[in-house]
Amino acid sequence: MSSLPVVEIGQGVRFDGVRPVFILGPCVIESEAFVWDMARKLKGIADGLGIQWVFKASYDKANRSAGNSYRGLGLEAGCGILGAIGKELGVPVTTDVHSPEEATKAAEWIDFLQIPAFLSRQTDLILAAGRTGRAVNVKKGQFMAPWDVKNVADKLLRVGCENFTFTERGTTFGYQNLVADMRSLYWMRELGYRVVMDATHSVQRPGGLGTATGGDGKLAPVLARAAVAAGCDGVFLETHINPAEALSDGPNQIPLADLPALIQQLLRIHDIARE
Repeated sequence: MSSLPVVEIGQGVRFDGVRPVFILGPCVIESEAFVWDMARKLKGIADGLGIQWVFKASYDKANRSAGNSYRGLGLEAGCGILGAIGKELGVPVTTDVHSPEEATKAAEWIDFLQIPAFLSRQTDLILAAGRTGRAVNVKKGQFMAPWDVKNVADKLLRVGCENFTFTERGTTFGYQNLVADMRSLYWMRELGYRVVMDATHSVQRPGGLGTATGGDGKLAPVLARAAVAAGCDGVFLETHINPAEALSDGPNQIPLADLPALIQQLLRIHDIARE
């Protein structure tokens, strides 16, 4: 058992260092039927593998490369669907919030509020999320050093939020490229925080397609394996039935059919790394 604090998400899911937590789902709610189908399929996979997991989908992709890109169903419609999924399937749900007002409203349905990387230093947003009483997951900004997250943690602790994690999702490396530094996982855990590896967003090439983000999705499993071996507490994997047809972040998402084998591999690595 790790000496780090246990982070409780809900529905019996907890970051405790014993078994990894998997945050799984499509990038965005493409439609109500689509997201329910994805959630049910993922529940079948998760139940079959006996893993702790959180269902993820965005109600609004607020930082799309182009102004005419698909964004989602909006806060109330999207969070309402996610809340219903969580209740029916017995799984905690997460989604990203972009303003203090959104954080407060989303918390009516969402178990695990996600702070997007581009907003990871937005004090009002972080304080508002912390005040909701929900668990909070902060994506470390592409512009931040690992030890910079201490300042974010202090903001959350100031409002009484102790249930939080940090997520590594790559660091800007020149134009339209990210590099994931596995040392970051170690350093953030050394500060006393539970840490998640976002393997799919870490292989993005921001704006790489001109009006959309590109990426090297085939490398996402490579980063996931490295992160589990390095000692992360959870793995964030966006997945889609057919990534080529995804309305957002298709180049980075893992085909749903490939997911069970990857998770099984990650579980074996987790066990070996902790022998």
